[in-house]
Amino acid sequence: MADKPSVLFVCVHNAGRSQMAAAWLTHLAGDRVEVCSAGSNPGDRVNPAAVEAMAEVGIDISVETPKILTVDAVRESDVCITMGCGDTCPVFPGKRYLDWKLEDPAGQGVEAVRPIRDEIKTLVEGLIAEIAPAKPEATA
Repeated sequence: MADKPSVLFVCVHNAGRSQMAAAWLTHLAGDRVEVCSAGSNPGDRVNPAAVEAMAEVGIDISVETPKILTVDAVRESDVCITMGCGDTCPVFPGKRYLDWKLEDPAGQGVEAVRPIRDEIKTLVEGLIAEIAPAKPEATA
């Protein structure tokens, strides 16, 4: 893995789970990780309930747009994480693949999306600890 690992989050529509995961990783890891998300059949817009749930924790994903999954996106990532939606990704040697089994927030209200958001945060925190832990502060 490079000095700055890259992570690709994938779900079918790239409108809920993968958008929230990418936002959490960016928010929590900052510039220690390259972050992308994509979907095999991207939606027209990010799920409004996901936008609202993330806004509640101070993260704005309202400007994000669903993106198409490409072979290059997978090839360029160190870790490819599918979001429990049965999506298929191209497989390349040397890549790490994970599947996070998460409920699909499509068609659900913000009340149902909050626990998904919180579960994603926990998974992302574990991922950060593994691939991009914070460097200890230098002591004077």
